[in-house]
Amino acid sequence: MKFKAIFGASSALCLNATVLAAQETNQVKQTAQPVQSLEERRWRPTDPIRVGRGSAYVDIGLIGTFAAGGSTASDIEGGLELGGHDPNQRGFTVQGVELSLSGAVDPYFRGNVNVLFSLDAAGESFLELEEAWLETISLPADLQLRAGQFFTEFGRQNPTHPHAWAFVDAPLVNGRFLGPDGLRNPGARLSWLMPTPFYSELFCSLQNSHGETASSFRGGGHSHAGEEETEGLPFAFRHNENDRGVRNMDDLLYTVRYAASVDLSDAQTALLGASAAFGPNNSGELGTDTRTEIYGVDVFWKWKSVNHQAGFPFVSWQTEAMLRRFEAGSFDWDEEGNGGDADANGFPDEGVIVDPAGAAPAVLPAERLADYGFYSQVLYGFRRGWVAGLRFDYVSGDRGDYENSGLLLADNAGGGTPVGRDPLRNMRWRLSPNLTWYPSEFSKIRLQYNYDDRRDIGVDHSVWLQFEFLLGAHAAHKF
Repeated sequence: MKFKAIFGASSALCLNATVLAAQETNQVKQTAQPVQSLEERRWRPTDPIRVGRGSAYVDIGLIGTFAAGGSTASDIEGGLELGGHDPNQRGFTVQGVELSLSGAVDPYFRGNVNVLFSLDAAGESFLELEEAWLETISLPADLQLRAGQFFTEFGRQNPTHPHAWAFVDAPLVNGRFLGPDGLRNPGARLSWLMPTPFYSELFCSLQNSHGETASSFRGGGHSHAGEEETEGLPFAFRHNENDRGVRNMDDLLYTVRYAASVDLSDAQTALLGASAAFGPNNSGELGTDTRTEIYGVDVFWKWKSVNHQAGFPFVSWQTEAMLRRFEAGSFDWDEEGNGGDADANGFPDEGVIVDPAGAAPAVLPAERLADYGFYSQVLYGFRRGWVAGLRFDYVSGDRGDYENSGLLLADNAGGGTPVGRDPLRNMRWRLSPNLTWYPSEFSKIRLQYNYDDRRDIGVDHSVWLQFEFLLGAHAAHKF
């Protein structure tokens, strides 16, 4: 399959979505045809690096994505930038070096593996298995089953690998609700290409609900840096002590997505989607049954000139909105039963949240929290290989009872600092213009500016230069 991944949604050919979905269902049957022709002629740079032949082969690719720049913010990693593969420091960032393996296992299955290498802000190396799944290609009734480790079908951005993003960093709403590394976990997904005159597909997933790749569920922690006074406080000011494991099917993560696409004209296509995810969370004290619900809607529209050259010129608009309902369990900050006074000096220890009088550890009752956010982005491919983009992000949440209680962060001397709004739920917005140049489909250079406004923290300015290259092949991304 000829590689088209680098251009992604911003410059991919505006294919008829119905035809594309049918082609993806029968990908192995189609890609098996060119194998012989590749062997009969000399290999070219646009051909995949393929091992094997016929109905069992693997295409190999390597993508390196890097960023350089700086920001006025002091908390770039985890505070200013919420995505795990966003720029994480002043200077240079290795956003990811991804090894991609994809191909046909046999006439019945195809497989895909994505392994990512990266460096954190401290310079420590780490590897992560982004995806590794097996997928059927011969089920009846246009059904398809995928099993393994995979990105959850939720919205448009979440299932997309970082190298195919239209911006240097992830949208704020994705980082806050779906986690720094996106919503992904081991599990199984069944999809049904519906028998409608337009593209219409239903996805149903069942996955594990724990780990940092399911942070709004049993993710083990939502903390990232916030205001200096409240840095490190857990989400909803409750430690995650309620990790009860998997006792039954209710302790797994369920996700449903429906997507439909129509051609508005010969030059315009629109896609609408709706997603929902349900699962437990580990908020509060052990033994309580707390859950999380996330709902999302998305829209994608693209115009491409009927007289285009390699997909240019084009204009695309993409927007996603999400709502999260989180059940926060009851929690007592006197976790050790010693009045929060481990050093026995008569005062609650530093870092303990206490009542407004500062005399005793706080006891937080159970409550339901609502958070919401969206992003909207426009891309303009004004000439071949050149794309200008603009994105607006907004996230916020309704004030919880715990935020209105005048709680203090103890200072081990009988007083404390007001904690105020939860920095992990507080309002913030971002405006990001960028310009991307694709010298070819195997490389790109992107310049982006971010204007960030975080309530109770202030305004920050960031400039990032991103550069990327590809060696080998990579599977095409969906329209």
